Amino acid sequence: MRTFLYRSMIGIFFGGFISTAVTIVLIYFGGQPTLDGQAFIINALGFIISGWLFTVTPLYFEIRSLRLSMQTALHYLTVTIVYFTLGLWIGWIPIGVKNFFIYLGISVFVYASMWICFYLYFKNESKKLNEDLECIE
Repeated sequence: MRTFLYRSMIGIFFGGFISTAVTIVLIYFGGQPTLDGQAFIINALGFIISGWLFTVTPLYFEIRSLRLSMQTALHYLTVTIVYFTLGLWIGWIPIGVKNFFIYLGISVFVYASMWICFYLYFKNESKKLNEDLECIE
């Protein structure tokens, strides 16, 4: 529970930081002298919820009683469903069947690419650790 709360706080603060940074960039580089207050609040909430979502959901991978395939499936489904719903609510993703399939295709590609990269990284790290352990013995 302590890890969940810690990661929740980190995600919320990171989402708030990203929201503020994006707003500053839009004002400074986008030439927007003013902002719509309601749009700012909705987008800021979206960034905060996204930050929370992406820092809390990796906790699935710390549940040792689940196989890696189940951890991955639960993580992907949670992230995809919540982020898609959030994107529709905020207006980041337009409503429509075509847009749903575009989102689904992009999310599968990005998730699979990131998963493979992390898998290879941790496989390499475990190989290094095992080699170091063999040197100690």
